[in-house]
Amino acid sequence: MTEDWIEKWAAAAEKMRLEEYVRFASDRRRRVLDAFWQGVARGLGIMVGFSVLGAAALFILQDVAERNLPGISAFVARVVELVQLRLQ
Repeated sequence: MTEDWIEKWAAAAEKMRLEEYVRFASDRRRRVLDAFWQGVARGLGIMVGFSVLGAAALFILQDVAERNLPGISAFVARVVELVQLRLQ
């Protein structure tokens, strides 16, 4: 009975790759490098996402400005103009 339980536990530990996780958790340098690269990837993802959403918002604002909607188009045109000046 006990041997079966131990064998099942050992098989479960192998499936979970417990040995690899313990090795990773005990290696401080590897954890720091892993956290660093996760931060770099997260930062790049935020940068790309914000750029795409910002570009989409500018295209929408330009379309609204071209339609000459009362009240909104003057404001949107001014915002687009200021953004374009800032980019130059």
